[in-house]
Amino acid sequence: MLDVAERELVTVTGERIPVPDPESLVHLNFRRFAGCPICNLHLRSIASRHEEITAAGIREVVFFHSPAAELRAYDLPFAVIADPTKRYYREFGVESSRRALLHPRTLGAILRGSALTLLGKYRPPAARQQGGRLGLPADFLIAPGGRVLAAKYGKHAYDQWSVDELLSHARAAVT
Repeated sequence: MLDVAERELVTVTGERIPVPDPESLVHLNFRRFAGCPICNLHLRSIASRHEEITAAGIREVVFFHSPAAELRAYDLPFAVIADPTKRYYREFGVESSRRALLHPRTLGAILRGSALTLLGKYRPPAARQQGGRLGLPADFLIAPGGRVLAAKYGKHAYDQWSVDELLSHARAAVT
């Protein structure tokens, strides 16, 4: 696996996040855009189990290729990084694909997420997405020293670690 060089990320609220974190594992979670119905479903599962993730010694850091102004409207319990130029997406090799939305699991997530958006449970996305709508997710678990302990590059738009998979990777890293 590769190592991640030390850096300081600035969240949409202005908090400065060291990566790697000197005391915690870091889960870098690359998503698509603010209001993405698929991302909303996944992030709801992370938000609902955020205390459990934190208790496992993991700091959650989520990237979106949306501007900070769009992301500030969301009330999420973890660090959110705006990367509208996709600088970090390129650095970590996170890609887009025309086939991102065509997988059956993706179609189900689109329908569920869109229904919840229409019902007012989620904020709708902006009509135009600066970074496009065809992004793929990616997950990286990084040790305090910067070593990437586990990584997943999604093959479709709803192909990411579940919270249980994240916790499993963290347990394996500790043992």
